[in-house]
Amino acid sequence: DLLMVGVMLGICSIMGLPWFVAATVLSISHVNSLKVESECSAPGEQPKFLGIREQRVTGLMIFVLMGLSVFMTSVLRFIPMPVLYGVFLYMGVSSLKGIQFFDRIKLFGMPAKHQPDLIYLRYVPLWKVHIFTVVQLTCLVLLWVIKASAAAVVFPMMVLALVFIRKLMDLCFTKRELSWLDDLMPESKKKKEDDKKKKEK
Repeated sequence: DLLMVGVMLGICSIMGLPWFVAATVLSISHVNSLKVESECSAPGEQPKFLGIREQRVTGLMIFVLMGLSVFMTSVLRFIPMPVLYGVFLYMGVSSLKGIQFFDRIKLFGMPAKHQPDLIYLRYVPLWKVHIFTVVQLTCLVLLWVIKASAAAVVFPMMVLALVFIRKLMDLCFTKRELSWLDDLMPESKKKKEDDKKKKEK
């Protein structure tokens, strides 16, 4: 998907057409549906992530059907708008599970004894985790406001400004703390490696 978006961005730029955007919710929901997890687990224990069913059929079919929807407008107009909003809301909320940013927002109203064993909570003080989350949340709200206002033209420049904001975080956080809070590696993989290191020690 991202390769196609990258190629089409170049083509659209040359031809003066509107840019494509990566369908985040669609992509996350798609990847979640292909997850393979352990079927048997102890009561109260989370199923273990085993991998992804690697295939290209569903991704291709999603975009083929999206393209065909242009020719199905006479049928699609009978679907009530609240039903569509409900589907999009469900997809959006279901894709929030497992996103670190959303997990960190939930920590604001969670007592310490109920907090899950998240890898970054082992190495970064909770107040610093909250500062990191507040900065991210503030940037998200600012981008949203700019996008919805008359100043939407400068939106790409504001996205670029996030790089400098991320650089400024080096003044408040150590590189080690940022590596735990801002790592691309999945939580489960980091936790497994950390547990392994502790056992070896």
